[in-house]
Amino acid sequence: MDWGMKNRMAKLIKPETGRAVWLAMDHGYFLGPVKRLEKPGETVKPLLPYADAIMLTRGILRNCIDANTSVPVILRVSGGNSIVGEDLSKETITTSMEEAVRLNVAACALSIYVGAKYEHQTLSGLANLVNEAQRYGMPVLAVTAVGRELGKRDARYLSLACRIAAELGAQLIKTYYCDDFERVVEYSPVPLVIAGGPKLKTEQDALQLAYDALERGAIGVDMGRNIWQSNNSVAMIQAIRHIVHENASVEEARKLFESLTK
Repeated sequence: MDWGMKNRMAKLIKPETGRAVWLAMDHGYFLGPVKRLEKPGETVKPLLPYADAIMLTRGILRNCIDANTSVPVILRVSGGNSIVGEDLSKETITTSMEEAVRLNVAACALSIYVGAKYEHQTLSGLANLVNEAQRYGMPVLAVTAVGRELGKRDARYLSLACRIAAELGAQLIKTYYCDDFERVVEYSPVPLVIAGGPKLKTEQDALQLAYDALERGAIGVDMGRNIWQSNNSVAMIQAIRHIVHENASVEEARKLFESLTK
């Protein structure tokens, strides 16, 4: 790993803790104006001081995020699908590596759909992205997407998807938490961060998710809806950070959340 790659990775994962709190806000690339992300710049502005990185598309980056920010960017470079389209797995690479370098991002992200109709298209897209990214010292984050088939989120499937992503050269993988998650971690030679997924019933559920994933080997979270759809989003991201970077228990994080919302 050369200096540029190491330097970008150090921006994404805090060297002091070896962990990360990323803020996912790329949902609109296939879902459109998601609740509370209708105006993404306004929603995430108060959250930026607490995020180790933000994950978004080039369009939202250019139009909604102040260029004076020092928060590292994970650029979503796959798309071409929509929630009303033929199949969510019908994705392709939509952004060039030259564009990623021009935008000064810390990593590029692409979804893979293992077992889906367009599996080969997304896996070959990941391989091609890694090939190009290596030339620029750019980390690649593979996202193990499951589309509408949430039932796929089990250890056997996620172990398969994560291992394939690592074999194709991804430096980082975003996946889902599941029962026996330690198996998924064990079989992946690269670090895993967990997705928050759909909005959970309570903030404590999201705190528990983060805690359990870290206890079983994840190095961090890339949460979106469970942070910015909270009625107290700034308190929520601070509570998540308390778990990730300060090894807080769920109860300690809950107390922090409650103290910040008084």
